[in-house]
Amino acid sequence: MHQPDLLGRGFPSGSWEEPAERLEELYKWVEQEAVHVVEWYLADRTRKRRGARLLRLGAVTAATGGVLLPLLELAEVLPRSPWGSHAGYIALLCAAACLGADRWLGLTSGWMRDMAAAHAVHRRLEALRYEWAAENVREILGPAEGTAGEAAERLLAMLRRFTEDVGEIVRTETSDWMVEFRTTSSPLQLHAAHRGRTALAPPPARRLPPPPAPGGGRANMPRQRPPGG
Repeated sequence: MHQPDLLGRGFPSGSWEEPAERLEELYKWVEQEAVHVVEWYLADRTRKRRGARLLRLGAVTAATGGVLLPLLELAEVLPRSPWGSHAGYIALLCAAACLGADRWLGLTSGWMRDMAAAHAVHRRLEALRYEWAAENVREILGPAEGTAGEAAERLLAMLRRFTEDVGEIVRTETSDWMVEFRTTSSPLQLHAAHRGRTALAPPPARRLPPPPAPGGGRANMPRQRPPGG
């Protein structure tokens, strides 16, 4: 199934001749957008968690094989072969490669961030639902605080504040991903920059010998006076 993006739908357009119906429509749009964000993060978490588990399972299997192969040869359970110790090293190398791939691709940390972002948006959505219900009950049961225009402004401010909070959650998760990506890719960038500077650096200057003394002979150094008695 194609995973949707986080762009969402456009702002609903319509007439405000019926403010109550218009506000209800706007609330449903905001709620659906928040549910859409939660579903996106949960779908992305499922994909990353599956890849992280496969890599970690491969790392555990390879590390176990790298440790058991030499032990089984020492215990004479398996016949000795010149490739026995090398196979153990290769298995340990494969385990390290699996862990490195998980860290480089950001699978484990990625699905944890997706889960945290989805929970944060869901909690904020639950708070909006209770606030919206409380505001509607206040308008129906008791005397409204202020005029109908002020009540509509409070509801619009509530929806706008909720939208900004969801956007801040998404922005924070994206910033964390960017920081992690720069951290994991910085060693290769530093290595490439060092190689570039080494290739472009001029060769070291050669030191020239001192000029000969006049007359073709070696320069005579002044003799030191022996210490006095």
